[in-house]
Amino acid sequence: MKKFPPLGKPKRPGRAAVEIRDLSKRFGAVAAVNHLSFEIEPGRVTGFLGPNGAGKSTTLRALLGLVQPSSGSATFGGLRYDELDEPSARVGAVLEDASFHPGRSARNHLRVLAITGNHPPHRVEEVLSAVGLSDAADRRVKGYSMGMRQRLAIAAALLGDPQVLILDEPSNGLDPPGIIWLRGLMREQAADGRAVLISSHVLAEVAQSVDDVGVIADGELRAQGPLEQVLGGSDGPATTVRAQDPVRLTGALERRGHRVDRDGDVLNVFGATPEEVGEIAGHERLAVLGLAPRTRSLEEAFIALTGVQS
Repeated sequence: MKKFPPLGKPKRPGRAAVEIRDLSKRFGAVAAVNHLSFEIEPGRVTGFLGPNGAGKSTTLRALLGLVQPSSGSATFGGLRYDELDEPSARVGAVLEDASFHPGRSARNHLRVLAITGNHPPHRVEEVLSAVGLSDAADRRVKGYSMGMRQRLAIAAALLGDPQVLILDEPSNGLDPPGIIWLRGLMREQAADGRAVLISSHVLAEVAQSVDDVGVIADGELRAQGPLEQVLGGSDGPATTVRAQDPVRLTGALERRGHRVDRDGDVLNVFGATPEEVGEIAGHERLAVLGLAPRTRSLEEAFIALTGVQS
């Protein structure tokens, strides 16, 4: 298989695999995306999150050249999708509305794509095996379950051994073993140096799969960075502590300016590290039964950043 140099033949070291720069897209009076900027790094799995209508699909379609931006740019190493040499060997994508010829087998579907994309024939068998469809490869796609269709869409995206993998709602139709397989696939792709971008509404799954997160709402970026950073929020450190006398410890913490949410004998303390909480408890001669740093769940972070329920 033909091996390509880094996307865009970067002019500076460490250039991001995907670059969104001040991207805007309007449909009449509606601003679907508004001055959006973020990057996707090689060797990382990035989650792209937002409520319905936030602009996720429009952003992905602008990136893949399916819609024309009103302003700004969406590029792969500085090149638009239509400027890439053999684009399916540089970028693989699964969009939510993937479709197949119902009378064609999975193997023949991939053979057609291999010929069109100038990929070697042996890649067809390799990707069928990678997605677990080898035994069903000669069945007509119209008889496939939703999960099998999703695996076939992922196989098509992998056909060109791309440097960037874009997955829009990739767990649709997958059963629990399929979701575990998908998680492993994304991690393997990133470990091989590829950039993986996953757009999904399944927050619990994203939290177990990604390195970085970008959150979008009303067409604007609300947060981007490593998962731990986004989950940390803007309140600084937070600590969960279980105390023998939670009432007295709550009072001691609040007198020192820390916000405390109490649930029985468990306290969530905002603005203090575990070391600081332990020091306060020790000063007050209060027994601590458990102490650990606390981060928000991805759902809590999503709600705080977007203002809507997940």
